[in-house]
Amino acid sequence: MSNFNVTILGCGSATPTVRHNPSAQILRHGQHAMLIDCGEGTQLQMRRFSQPFGRLDHIFLSHLHGDHFLGLPGLLSTLSLHNVEGSITVHTFEEGAKILRQLVNFVCPTRSFELHFDIIDPKATALVWEDSNIAVTAFPLRHRVDCVGYRFDEKPKKRHINRPACDFYGVPHYLFADLQAGGDLVLPDGKIVENERLTTAPTPSMSYAYCSDTSFDLNVAKAVEGVHTIYHESTYGDEGAVKAGPRGHSTARQAAIIAREAGAKRLVLGHYSQTQKDPNLLVAQAREEFDGEIIAGDEGLVLHLDA
Repeated sequence: MSNFNVTILGCGSATPTVRHNPSAQILRHGQHAMLIDCGEGTQLQMRRFSQPFGRLDHIFLSHLHGDHFLGLPGLLSTLSLHNVEGSITVHTFEEGAKILRQLVNFVCPTRSFELHFDIIDPKATALVWEDSNIAVTAFPLRHRVDCVGYRFDEKPKKRHINRPACDFYGVPHYLFADLQAGGDLVLPDGKIVENERLTTAPTPSMSYAYCSDTSFDLNVAKAVEGVHTIYHESTYGDEGAVKAGPRGHSTARQAAIIAREAGAKRLVLGHYSQTQKDPNLLVAQAREEFDGEIIAGDEGLVLHLDA
């Protein structure tokens, strides 16, 4: 398993079907397991696709429509039932924190883990969480209710040590960290050996954007500019274009335009309408607008984000 990957647990829209579950994804980076949205049935999908409950530490909710968060009270109850310890932070709006506190306190009044709520402003683009390796930014989407997307950006990685070159200059191990951070080597006689002679370029940092329910909005392309992989809701094909805007949704073609304008390398379609029977048709329509890689999202699909 790669160090940075996303598993799709659900990519259907509001009405669950026998083919697709409501929205949910697990993003794993290093030691972190982060849940993005939590529609009904998410905990069952986690079991089905071998996602360990015990490593879950962050939950990012895009908005408060039921198909994006109603699975959360049951999931948290199960985590406590299995004595999962540690801390879980739910990133949501002030209204979401109020609702979820009541629901969770009712179904799970005592918990084996610490539960925290991080309040997001749905109108602002802002950093919502980071550690030394990755940063998570929320940005506004245009839906019928307050809604945000998320982008996950790896921070710049360390340079790689060129061992033969370091051995040639007799570089002690305790200086490797400085070299990896980009520093030059100063020899005992005062001469400087440039960093590029002792290291090689770092592995490229990768990025992922989750664009939940939204009507077509070029501001989204600006918010996710430069992201490698974009998951963008594609509720309808061209035949449903007249429905998309008024209902706060997008077509596959519109999702492809966003990916193109953002300069993405890969587009993943999802949030399919229950009337959508063949996602390959959506891929074909999207391909007319975007020449990068296009993938039809599906339950169990794993997206690897290692360079």
